[in-house]
Amino acid sequence: MVGPSFSEEEREATTLRLKAGLVLLIGVSGGLVSLQVDPSPLQLVVAVAVSLLVGFVLTWFVVRTLREFSPKR
Repeated sequence: MVGPSFSEEEREATTLRLKAGLVLLIGVSGGLVSLQVDPSPLQLVVAVAVSLLVGFVLTWFVVRTLREFSPKR
């Protein structure tokens, strides 16, 4: 039989990178959307910070929800 192609450490590192990438993608997206209304620098920082928080919560929710569908280790 063929075993997994990733070690457990590589799997954890990749999962962490994917989670961080998703949070950053949502945070940057919120900042770019806020640029459409010509914000002040403070408003831009707040928009990115709130978007990062939303990205963190969304990522947590998705990972928690999909955990029940992942194969048991």
